[in-house]
Amino acid sequence: MAKGPIRVFVHLAYGFGQRSWECRWREGKILGINEPLPYGYYRAETMGCSVTHSQDKKEFVLEKLFRLGIRVLLGFDLIHAWRNLDNIRKAEVVWTHTESQFLAILLLLRNTPRDRRPKLIAQSVWLFDQWYKFPALKRWLLSKLIRQADILTVLSPENLAVAKRLFPEVRSELVLFGIAADRNVEPSLRAAKKSLNIVSLGNDVHRDWNLLIGAVANQPGWSLRIASQKIKPSAIGDASNVEIVSLRTNDEIFALYRWADVIALAIKPNLHASGITVIEEAAVLGVPVICSNIGGLRAYFSGAEVRFVPPQDVNALRSAIQELANDPALRLALAQKAQARMGRADLSSESFVRRHVEMSRELLALDEAPKP
Repeated sequence: MAKGPIRVFVHLAYGFGQRSWECRWREGKILGINEPLPYGYYRAETMGCSVTHSQDKKEFVLEKLFRLGIRVLLGFDLIHAWRNLDNIRKAEVVWTHTESQFLAILLLLRNTPRDRRPKLIAQSVWLFDQWYKFPALKRWLLSKLIRQADILTVLSPENLAVAKRLFPEVRSELVLFGIAADRNVEPSLRAAKKSLNIVSLGNDVHRDWNLLIGAVANQPGWSLRIASQKIKPSAIGDASNVEIVSLRTNDEIFALYRWADVIALAIKPNLHASGITVIEEAAVLGVPVICSNIGGLRAYFSGAEVRFVPPQDVNALRSAIQELANDPALRLALAQKAQARMGRADLSSESFVRRHVEMSRELLALDEAPKP
């Protein structure tokens, strides 16, 4: 094994660079349960690693347009990776969070012998949802790059099955995503009342806003607040009990969670566990969740902890909301069990990062093993 701390470089998307993240963190502008540095990767410092994060170059308008143009052309952010290439090369292991980062790195290192470049743990999120929509030439290029990854990681068992089928020669691993779970809000039994406060959050393309609004629209006593940048006001139609809210600070998002009697997530079919961040935030904050049973979410929570409903079934979603509206004790039980699950399964950023450290040690040990 390598002596001393493992030199880890965390390469994240533009906008998640260390300096820019820290600035927004101090100002409370990063919404949700987040950490001083993105996704908690810094926690590896206490696990025998020396961690360096990618940085964002301040861009003039033309520089930004050029970078984004290359990104649109290739499908990943090559310029951002090139700007961080020196630190990438100095690392023993590189961690990435989405395919936009690891594909760029693999292209930049394509002519570097594998024994002279850092190990790469390549996390994929959305890639396989889109895979068969790509032209054949693009799939060929991406396949050549992906086969150079040391470990391909995914957040969903459904993505894992696709990864193993497409790239059987690449080691693929399921790594359950987790958030900071250091401070739980104990769920409480709310007094029975005729009204029900419903909240839905998220910007993922797989949110099914039309289905959710159709299930809730003009139901007596129900109020729905949607926090998303991806929904148009016209989607509400004539639903007088539905409101789109704009959140600017963490205080506002936590107030929204406190207002909620239940979180409702209508999600379209997908492979990447869409909605898991909101479900975990709700669990930490003690709010029960109704969610479409899709995307491998049952790898994280069971039906005793989240009220799962069939996807794309407006009547099933409406019935589940009505069930929880009528039963405050059931809402409490779901919230308590989901929060306990966060502890039992260790669905935390600490666990998520620990798994990255374990895989890094395995890769370096394999590299140093005696050759036959």
